[in-house]
Amino acid sequence: MSSTDANSTVPPMSYVYAVTRGGAALDSALSGRAGLRGGSLRTVSAGDLVALVSSVPHDAFDTDGLRAQMEDIKQLEVLARTHHAVVEAAYESATVLPMRLATVYLDDTRVTEMLAEQAVELGDLLARLEGHVELGVKVYADPREAATASAAATAGSEPTPVSPGRAYLQQRRTQQRNHRDAYRAAGTVAAEVPARVDGIVRARLAHRPQQGDLAAGAGENIANDAYLVEASRVTEFRAALAGLFDDVPGVRVEITGPWAPYSFATPLPAEDGERR
Repeated sequence: MSSTDANSTVPPMSYVYAVTRGGAALDSALSGRAGLRGGSLRTVSAGDLVALVSSVPHDAFDTDGLRAQMEDIKQLEVLARTHHAVVEAAYESATVLPMRLATVYLDDTRVTEMLAEQAVELGDLLARLEGHVELGVKVYADPREAATASAAATAGSEPTPVSPGRAYLQQRRTQQRNHRDAYRAAGTVAAEVPARVDGIVRARLAHRPQQGDLAAGAGENIANDAYLVEASRVTEFRAALAGLFDDVPGVRVEITGPWAPYSFATPLPAEDGERR
């Protein structure tokens, strides 16, 4: 028998997107929606807890298969986007506890066991997240924008004639000053954010600043924080940060969300499909 034939006889695994509590609104939100690899979404229950699940091929989601997907940027993007889409669809009609990306169990029976074993912890987490959303605040330092603002401020003034060597040194000093000033100002803004929203938020979590393709827009991301906020106070949160970085050259602040509260869930680790 070929390896392909052998793999085709292995039962599919159960991929878990989120845990919530069931209801007609949730069933309606998920009706007709597909999960990974086009698999139909279903719910697996234990008591009043419900896991949102779809079947996935064993060979693509066991230890080796997942490792290959995580190392392929295109496959990883599809995995993340689909996972997020399912969670967001459920989030529109229910409080959800998002599971970590690539949380996989051998079958629905194992999912049921997980829900039963972790019923108290999961129930407490859902109660904590009830009525709350996640907002993100990212602070960027952009020395180039600071340099542009500095040049605009001095435009029209007559430069003092200097030698080419001195002109180069002056330019280098200016660049260094703009770089230093932009990062110092961004640090000040980043430190001010928690103070401004204190009393509005329930919790704050500092993520690692984003780099490379993950960082959107110009500048370097120096702060990447998530906030747990009551849904009714989102407007108040944004208002508290209004004007924080106005007229601060070289500093940009991005407020994202509201999202399902990924950062404040404590999902169980992904199950190793080869061992369970």
